[in-house]
Amino acid sequence: MDIPNLSTTPPATIKPSVTIKPLVIIIFIFSGIFVGFWLSRLLPTTNNQLSSSDSVTSEKAISADTISGKENVEINKLYGNTQKTFKDSALGVIKKGGINGEGTHYLEREGGVTQRAALTSSTLDLDLFVDRQVEIHGETNSSTKTSWFLDVGSIKVLQ
Repeated sequence: MDIPNLSTTPPATIKPSVTIKPLVIIIFIFSGIFVGFWLSRLLPTTNNQLSSSDSVTSEKAISADTISGKENVEINKLYGNTQKTFKDSALGVIKKGGINGEGTHYLEREGGVTQRAALTSSTLDLDLFVDRQVEIHGETNSSTKTSWFLDVGSIKVLQ
């Protein structure tokens, strides 16, 4: 049985759905990237948390400013910038003088003359560690006069 339509108004027509044009989507995506980039530059965040390995070394670390003389340097203590993790490290004895005019000191390592590393430091007075067996951590700098030129960030005295 069919139900008759008693309404006097004509039936409503359904309009097709509005399609979003691909150009509008692309504009929204690039706008979001642009705004996100500039917000990250204007409102930078800092990460002051130390990793677990940094917190262990920080407890034993002593600033080089607290050293009044070469005789006050203690074995197995870390001197220098202890907050930063350096990617390069080496073991050896620090000697006075650079290599071919590079650096203020050099690191005498096992293997002879070819294994020496020229040293400089913007955070430590390397004179306090001359003739001591050390483990150094720092960053390699480019050099045309020596095979390895290292900016020392921290030093651990071994002997």
